[in-house]
Amino acid sequence: MILNSIPAENVYIACGYTDMRRSIDGLAAMVKQAFKLEPCSRNLYIFCGRRNDRIKALWWEDDGFVLLYKRLERGRFQWPRKASEVRMITPQQLRWLLEGLNIEQPKAVKRVANLLFV
Repeated sequence: MILNSIPAENVYIACGYTDMRRSIDGLAAMVKQAFKLEPCSRNLYIFCGRRNDRIKALWWEDDGFVLLYKRLERGRFQWPRKASEVRMITPQQLRWLLEGLNIEQPKAVKRVANLLFV
């Protein structure tokens, strides 16, 4: 999957519904105005429409934006729907999301912060 290979510093998903008719400029404006983030950073921003079967991803390269679009032929994305919210997710959560799974996997092994063992 191409989204997994993008060297983004952080991955943000726009929870709720996004109008899939928005272009690069519309999505970038949404990132800047609604979420108070910088669209021209090395972050990956992902948006999902109301039907849950298509997503758009916005990423800044050094010379301009890249817009990726994915439409599922069957199935739906398990997208968080708290409207007007943006959420940072891990690369593992991105893989789960793109595989049609919920980003909250209660039985998944959680990473532990560096602990000092004495």
